[in-house]
Amino acid sequence: MSAEPSVVDAARRARFDALFREVYVPLQQYARRRVAAAAVDDVVAEALTVVWRRLDDVPADDLALAWCFGVARRCLANHRRSEDRRGRLADRLRREPHAPAATEASDADPDLAHALEQLSADDRELVRLWAWEQLEPREIAVVLGLSANAVSVRLHRARQRLGEALAGKDGAAAGHVRGGRTEEAR
Repeated sequence: MSAEPSVVDAARRARFDALFREVYVPLQQYARRRVAAAAVDDVVAEALTVVWRRLDDVPADDLALAWCFGVARRCLANHRRSEDRRGRLADRLRREPHAPAATEASDADPDLAHALEQLSADDRELVRLWAWEQLEPREIAVVLGLSANAVSVRLHRARQRLGEALAGKDGAAAGHVRGGRTEEAR
């Protein structure tokens, strides 16, 4: 028969506490020699989280510290990869032209801002993903968790409603073709 969960939990907790007292300072020193001071606590906390999850895999002998160093080494590698990705993203964002923020786009065209407000929140998001983020319907489908076909249909309808909102009450935007001739030509 298995031991009571509280007995198992208490024994597991006691083992982790003893291991923590043994490895915390050495892991801090290990990390401090390898990453910026601001990241030391994060790396050690990640390593200790892995140790807790894999406590049953930690050697019970004098190799426990070495095993924990191995965990910390992999956590450091993850940290470095994350830092590299952040750096590449920051570089890319500095090089790319910046699209106007939503408030800037709305300020630039108050009629557009008003027309967007007339749409439902779902329609606004569809139109913004399509127009401002330059996403294709299949990409929008991934963002919203819908099928590409559903996005195409909804986007078509949202664009129609936006056009109607921009045109005002009569539902005809300037220059749109209705009945074979433009509204401006009437």
